[in-house]
Amino acid sequence: MFARPNSHHSQIAYVTNDMEAAMARLAAEYGTPGFFEMSNIQPGEDPAGKPVLKIALAVVGGVEIELIEPVGDTAPLFSDVLPDREGLAICFHHIASRIEGPMAHWDAHVASLDLAAHPVVFEGAVGDMLRFIYTDERATLGHYVEHVWMSPDLLAQMGAIVPAYPAVENAA
Repeated sequence: MFARPNSHHSQIAYVTNDMEAAMARLAAEYGTPGFFEMSNIQPGEDPAGKPVLKIALAVVGGVEIELIEPVGDTAPLFSDVLPDREGLAICFHHIASRIEGPMAHWDAHVASLDLAAHPVVFEGAVGDMLRFIYTDERATLGHYVEHVWMSPDLLAQMGAIVPAYPAVENAA
């Protein structure tokens, strides 16, 4: 699962019931002063049949931290880990392994997985820019694993807009 060519651990993801409060908590208690915020649904896009998620990203020490707030009852894969109680909840959900290089590396990665033993529970794509699957590893690891590939252009765009801490200084 983890020891695959062109693949490396890139992200730790948490689900929350209150994005603003979760970002404030991570800033106050863990020194993450800012996030790039987005939704998985684009303006004007019909969300029917899709999970609706608020997402916040920051890179801390070279690892991306993702906060996810499921909206309504559209995303049980994400909301099911949240406790049924009042107050802020921030719950571990998954790690991500990013596949580097051309899309052929993605195809080889997915082909190398035993999907009977590691079933896909969620998947998606955005044109030729993004591919992802979530495998259910809860029985052995206690969490999901996201496998993700981004085109070099998308990876560069994300690198430019997602804040990194400590800040990366440009060499002059």
